[in-house]
Amino acid sequence: MKLINSQLKYKNSHISFIIVILLTFSINIIKANDAFYAKEHLVLDLKLNIYWLRCSAGQIWADNKCQGKAIKLTMQEAQEAIKIAKEQLGGDWRLPTREELESLVCMKCGKVKINEKYFPNTPYEPFWTADRNEWSKNFFWSVNFFTGHTFGRFPGRIPNFVRLVKSK
Repeated sequence: MKLINSQLKYKNSHISFIIVILLTFSINIIKANDAFYAKEHLVLDLKLNIYWLRCSAGQIWADNKCQGKAIKLTMQEAQEAIKIAKEQLGGDWRLPTREELESLVCMKCGKVKINEKYFPNTPYEPFWTADRNEWSKNFFWSVNFFTGHTFGRFPGRIPNFVRLVKSK
């Protein structure tokens, strides 16, 4: 009987260990932020409860893809692009926060570290966030979709790519 009880305890602890591993894996999948719903030129991020424009500034959504060439903008030019987006698309469009833009990084993706199913034709270069670098107020945070890394080393006068977001 002792042998059977110790085998059951081992089996139960083994099952508990597997459940912990599965839960941990599931949480990591959620962190990868594949909770998207795409409709035309917008992507609803179900995890963060925000809308993304599928295309980068300078591109247009046509024939189920981002067409044209994405353009790099200074922070001042990005503010002008936001005004245009508000006028033409309606809503309160803005630059994403650092955390919002980082949530789009897909390290398992190919050359471009973003899910191209939802964000096609994305340049694999830095994109602006709205957040300033706390250690150096003249610099803003950017997310690089070539490396998947975040950097706080660009002053606003240096052009970078832009993807806009709005709260739901």
